Amino acid sequence: MTWMPYFGAVPTAEGTTFRVWATAARELRLHVRQGTRTTVHCPRRSDGGIWEASLPGVRAGARYAYTIDGGDPRPDPFSRFQPEGVHAWSEVIDPLQFMWSDREWSGLDPARLIIYELHVGTFAGDGTFGEVAAHLHHLRDLGVTAIELMPLADFPGRRNWGYDGVALFAPSRAYGRPDDLRGLVDRAHALGLGVIIDVVYNHLGPEGAYLPQFSPEFLTTKHETPWGAAVNLDDTGCEHVRRLLTENALYWIHDFHADGLRLDATHALIDTSGAPFVAELARAVHRARTPRPLVFAEDHRNLAEMVRGVDAGWDLDGVWADDLHHVVRSAVAGDNHGYYEDYDGTAEELADTLRRGWLFVGQHSRHEDAPRGTDPSEVEMRRSVICVQNHDQIGNRALGDRLHHDIDPASWRAVVTLLLVAPMTPLLFMGQEWAASTPFLFFTDFEPDLGKKVVEGRRREFRAFPQFSTAEAAERIPDPQADATFDASRLKWDEAQTGEHAASLALHRALLELRAEYPALQASDALTCDAAALDDRTIVIRRHANGTNVLACLRLRDGGPVTIGHSLDGWQILLTTEDPRFALDPAPPRVDLPRGAIEFARAGAVVLSSTARPVLDD
Repeated sequence: MTWMPYFGAVPTAEGTTFRVWATAARELRLHVRQGTRTTVHCPRRSDGGIWEASLPGVRAGARYAYTIDGGDPRPDPFSRFQPEGVHAWSEVIDPLQFMWSDREWSGLDPARLIIYELHVGTFAGDGTFGEVAAHLHHLRDLGVTAIELMPLADFPGRRNWGYDGVALFAPSRAYGRPDDLRGLVDRAHALGLGVIIDVVYNHLGPEGAYLPQFSPEFLTTKHETPWGAAVNLDDTGCEHVRRLLTENALYWIHDFHADGLRLDATHALIDTSGAPFVAELARAVHRARTPRPLVFAEDHRNLAEMVRGVDAGWDLDGVWADDLHHVVRSAVAGDNHGYYEDYDGTAEELADTLRRGWLFVGQHSRHEDAPRGTDPSEVEMRRSVICVQNHDQIGNRALGDRLHHDIDPASWRAVVTLLLVAPMTPLLFMGQEWAASTPFLFFTDFEPDLGKKVVEGRRREFRAFPQFSTAEAAERIPDPQADATFDASRLKWDEAQTGEHAASLALHRALLELRAEYPALQASDALTCDAAALDDRTIVIRRHANGTNVLACLRLRDGGPVTIGHSLDGWQILLTTEDPRFALDPAPPRVDLPRGAIEFARAGAVVLSSTARPVLDD
């Protein structure tokens, strides 16, 4: 079935059909500029506040805007491109003008999914879709299977993480034109990489959000969120909101050939209708084409229902499960403020997380002062997406410091090994693979008055942390509005081949090669994985499938003797993190296979393989 969007400016054989949802308008005018000529048209209104005009002869490249009841021209809230910014006129875009070459692309294999999250503006060069495309060979050679693009919907100013988007259908002009994004996806598919796009449906940014001016019903005061009034999923007029958000999801899948979506903060998509919108959207995306696109959610509630199959749940393909990240940071970096107060950082906590997919399955959360989580038993482990770095966990720190900035290289190597031998779906954040020296800071480019409030609010937020409790200390927090803050977050690609950076890159590549080679490292059934704490600093992970067995012993801090609990006679060492390829000053562990004993000189990991299937002590 041919995809045909409903909202926005849709080119046809004769011209362009314009549709906009504008319940606030008593009188709506459509202004169209082609070349030096501007014409004014009167769309007709239908039920539900939908206004429509079909204009022969209006082609791609035309600029247009709406006026409501004689007011100032406003951009189309369903615009496909805002070439001069989110406050300016919109541009008609014809997606059929792009010539795709990805007919042979077979889609993503969830069992082999390894996600690489990146921010287009700080990833490479001048921060464009074209620069990302030019560096995709690095990601293919690294061994990841999909890139995840932080939100692309256009935002005010020249730079933003993307979570302040206001033009939901318009890829940001800061990164290029819509066809440049199509070119990026086409190139990714040619290299065997999938593309996941991060979308934000729980709020609109604080500047340039014209949709509520057209239709106030987009928001509802029935619920409150951290951003104020909630997106309306269950109040009067919600049927149009649900329709336009679903259409937006399908737009990225059809018009840009995206292989999946990551839904931001779904816990803030409040819906008491009895028909969960997130489940409804996932079904629509899954039906969009074959092979089925994937849908992931960022959601801190640890709800197993979200990732159970369609007969017992919402059938999402995965959920961001940050418990592992939090346990790891608590264990190796000693974090204990904010939500880290819920984690003790023990080896037992880590083993529990690895066995379940997440840690909290109904226990009381000190941070939330309420029970948190449900039991994910019988859910495939791959439906938990784990990381040791992502944009939030770095950028929401005051100084944007990455985990490898805060721990020693030996512990970093152990943590990376844990991430990439775990049974869940791993996510890397850009630059992690070479232990990038650059931070990832919070940055914006709002108009001055709003920007000042953002700066003051961020510094006030961190006053709760002891290291920033004084006004003098708070001044050290980078100004989100400053050019220097954005520039400091740009990756330095020339460092990737030097020193510790090259060693970290080699380790990531080697571990991803093992994950691709050994079926045991691809299996996601809980019965194919064991994890146990050997002591307060060491865990062991054992995985098996299709006749292959892999065991990883991970010492997260310091050196010391470790006993596996059974002989490893006949096993072979696949990798140690003290290999000279990975450590500039190697301190190899002493491995006694017959005794099943390892003497670590410092933090590190040993990965072994055998056809035998050892039984781990609890």
